[in-house]
Amino acid sequence: MLNCKQTSQLVSQSLDRRLSLQERFALRLHLLLCKYCKRFYQQFLAMRSGLQRMTQSIEEDTQLLMPSESKARIAKALESELN
Repeated sequence: MLNCKQTSQLVSQSLDRRLSLQERFALRLHLLLCKYCKRFYQQFLAMRSGLQRMTQSIEEDTQLLMPSESKARIAKALESELN
């Protein structure tokens, strides 16, 4: 059975990848037994949902414009990260 630290790591990893059947089962079992991890998981889902809504709202807002200097600075930073 997972401990709380392993559970929080799996919750975080679930954002980046699909958990295996075994991981999902172990996570669900721990969440049934641990009210603190269940609360953490619910807060995590609420934050994720809020961020998705905020991102969608920003993407749909036609009045938000990024200055070309900012775009160039971001592109330069990304380029230096890749090299």
